[in-house]
Amino acid sequence: MTLKIRNANDSDKTEILKFCKDTFSWGDYVEHVWDYWLSEGHLFLAEKQFSVGICHAFYSKDQIWVEGIRVKSNFRRQNIASELVKYAETIGKQKDLSTSFMLIDTENSTSLSMANSLNYQIYQTWNFYALEPKINSNNNVTFEKSFDTHLFPHYVKSWRWLPIDDETLKSFCNENKIIQSSVDDKNSIALLSDSEHFDKTLIVTLFSKSDDSVVEILAFLQNLGIEKNYERIQILTKEKLPSFDSLEHKISFHLMNKSLV
Repeated sequence: MTLKIRNANDSDKTEILKFCKDTFSWGDYVEHVWDYWLSEGHLFLAEKQFSVGICHAFYSKDQIWVEGIRVKSNFRRQNIASELVKYAETIGKQKDLSTSFMLIDTENSTSLSMANSLNYQIYQTWNFYALEPKINSNNNVTFEKSFDTHLFPHYVKSWRWLPIDDETLKSFCNENKIIQSSVDDKNSIALLSDSEHFDKTLIVTLFSKSDDSVVEILAFLQNLGIEKNYERIQILTKEKLPSFDSLEHKISFHLMNKSLV
């Protein structure tokens, strides 16, 4: 059967979610983001008479963000995921974009092998922590109006690593979404954003320079969670964070990238 890739539509949802529901031990998130991805466009579907895989691509500035690669269990190891990614890359090249990114669990050897076969390299390794909102006024942070985008070129928005341009930086500053803590002249900085896909979820991109300054930020985030009625605080950072009340390391990911030029 010939593999065909096309844009997904509303009528594909039920069939796709049937083979996405048990992707991970805890289930999957595709059912929660399907409508968002469909409205954004570039939700690609692979079919061999019927649906066998999906992949979503988000095109921004000079990069592609590839996400949500899923293949029906009895059609895996047939290069379907690779074909979906290559399809997404082709559109990126037509848009003259220079880089493609994707995020893969460090323990997911199958997906890492697929990415390597397409010439993706490990760009960075990131850790995902969950923090429980709590009343904790014992913190010392400041709101910043500047940020060195050369040192920190990306931030996380709804689990996409996106470039920080002047417009984005201005928005963060105007909304008081950049916080900093300084202890013994070692600064830690966090960028705050609300999830676009999940209600009451705060996503934090954290750049840590010392455990002491990170603790100040974590305490602030806990308190902010209570003040703003967040149910979840998700922290993404390249560093290993210190032990802290209600902070839990969830998983580590490789941020993979590939040049398209």
